[in-house]
Amino acid sequence: MFTKISIVSIPVKDQDAAKSFYVNVLSCRVVEDMPMLPGSRWLRLEFPNVETRLVLANWFQQMPPGSVQGIVLITDDIVKTCAELNQRGLETSPIKQQPYGHESTFNDPDGNGWVLQQPVMANSTD
Repeated sequence: MFTKISIVSIPVKDQDAAKSFYVNVLSCRVVEDMPMLPGSRWLRLEFPNVETRLVLANWFQQMPPGSVQGIVLITDDIVKTCAELNQRGLETSPIKQQPYGHESTFNDPDGNGWVLQQPVMANSTD
């Protein structure tokens, strides 16, 4: 029935500040940045080699900034990825061993929570 998740909306307070974080710290690329509603833009981003796109949204009243938690990003080398993110000024949690692999967490400037995960099989996308 469904074939993929195309876009995940990330609720943010300031779209420009969020854009700077996602581009400069998380290495996202801006796909679209255009006016949408008064005080809002359609700001769609993508991670390199990741099919699902992000929209930095400030128009959902039921999704206040920081309300999204637990989006999982898969990496082949969590130690290297955490080190790179730390060098860019992002604080990541200590890497923990879990039954399914290794993981670390971090928050964007609005408090949205992300999970960085290296599955037991590093090439797994599940």
